[in-house]
Amino acid sequence: MSFEQQYERFINSYHSLEHNTQGEPDSVVSLAKWRILNRLHDRNETLYYRVLIDNIKDFAPIIYTPTVGLVCENYSGLFRRPRGMYFSAKDKGEMMSMIYNWPAEKVDMIVVTDGSRILGLGDLGVQGIGIPIGKLDVYVAAAGINPQKVLPIMLDVGTNNEELLEDKLCAFVTSTVEHTQINVKFYSFFFRRKKRLRQPRLEGEEYLAVVDEFMEAVHARWPKAIVQFEDFQMKWAFETLQRYRSRFCMFNDDVQGTAGVALAGLLGAVRAQGRPLADFTKQKIVVVGAGRMPGTHKIGELGEGHNQFWVLDKDGLITKSRKDLDPAVARFARGYGPEEVEDLHEGASLVEVVKKVKPHVLLGLSGVGGIFNEEVLKAMKESDSPCPAIFAMSNPTTKAECTPEDVFKHVGENAVFASGSPFSNVTLSNGRKGYANQANNMYLFPGIGLGALLSGARHISDGMLHAAAECLASYITDDAIRKGILFPSISSIRHITARVGAAVARAAVDEDLAEGCPDLDPRDLRSMSESDTVDYVARKMWYPVYSPLVNDK
Repeated sequence: MSFEQQYERFINSYHSLEHNTQGEPDSVVSLAKWRILNRLHDRNETLYYRVLIDNIKDFAPIIYTPTVGLVCENYSGLFRRPRGMYFSAKDKGEMMSMIYNWPAEKVDMIVVTDGSRILGLGDLGVQGIGIPIGKLDVYVAAAGINPQKVLPIMLDVGTNNEELLEDKLCAFVTSTVEHTQINVKFYSFFFRRKKRLRQPRLEGEEYLAVVDEFMEAVHARWPKAIVQFEDFQMKWAFETLQRYRSRFCMFNDDVQGTAGVALAGLLGAVRAQGRPLADFTKQKIVVVGAGRMPGTHKIGELGEGHNQFWVLDKDGLITKSRKDLDPAVARFARGYGPEEVEDLHEGASLVEVVKKVKPHVLLGLSGVGGIFNEEVLKAMKESDSPCPAIFAMSNPTTKAECTPEDVFKHVGENAVFASGSPFSNVTLSNGRKGYANQANNMYLFPGIGLGALLSGARHISDGMLHAAAECLASYITDDAIRKGILFPSISSIRHITARVGAAVARAAVDEDLAEGCPDLDPRDLRSMSESDTVDYVARKMWYPVYSPLVNDK
């Protein structure tokens, strides 16, 4: 059977599944789709990734957000075979030798989680391994990272989820070595079975000692590998980012990727008003969800310090009178002076703040589904912007702060909407489309990783991340912006990633962080034109084809 026939056969099976599950609950349908893709991954990796690449718009919501959250919640029941490596706190002192159990001689990309804050779902413990697996599938499909050179990792440091502590199906994890030979249905396993930690999460220095040893082990074996931290509890996300970013080539997508996508969207919102990007400094931005604000402080540095932000947490508006503020959040606290809005007090509600500030942008990072309710959205109608922008960035879909239908109904058809999870476009009263832009980190993290890898960057700097965000913001044409389109179609993700990767690589060279890769010296990269750099990055992307069983003579 030819590759094309195998491809058609799978697509037909998938469409049959869609037909046969009509009328079933969305969660049942989503998990059924994930299962059929996962089975294909198990038996034919090459075909699996070709299917993903060719149909990424349809399959990204299955392998990535929002379905991956549902998968993690049910992972102990869905588990069929190990994929990736698990390190537990009980492995302390052994990680340096354990890392050499992985059979791949070279690893380019690692995604690691401790399962403590899976999307907006909270602590899912070792079941969070679905996140690194899904992220690395995106790296392969979007950035062309060779699937033989990726490694999903779970750090098991316990869980504070009482339900999981009592779950007998979640009793074991596998410290696994798994190697899938492309085109051949053979798998080599070398693993030892051990109990999953049935204990509360480690904290403080005990926790950091485990992560320290893991990072040292990875760097010792694969010093050029990029490590992406994913879905760590925010206090550890910021702590580990500051602890490792100057020592290793790593980044945290929840902190830095979210900030980059938000920045690209904010710049697009300025363009949607028909104003130059320089007017970003005049934008008033209300942010709900202080937990991620430290990661977005670079956005504030583009404007007038942090005076254009009004930040709220569960206790309302944050002002300088708030006690025991995290220093990273304190910079956004409102104070006193001519730039302050009259009668806005500590703890003011979201509705109060929106009514009095009349913001250009309402940015949701809260993880609280529906917090942008009818009253809040109607208050946004009085925005000082001709095109009020509402960003519901929380994942998965159930945690989105609002829906596009709510926005276009209550704010008005002139509004601009973006969300972290996918929604369908809305048909407006005049027959036009109201665009449900997906402001997903998928637009940036594959390019950040690929650009850092191809440039041989020692570290991933703020300048490299800023270059990625500006590249994404510039990708959309003025005509598209006027229609309310802030982000490109996911269908173009490989081309987007090539552009973003090239921008990141050039920024690494400009900052003298690039050490090059085996086939390209940093000096050669510096001499390339922008278009030549994009072409080079695109050529380096892996593409799934069957290798010949017999070499041509």
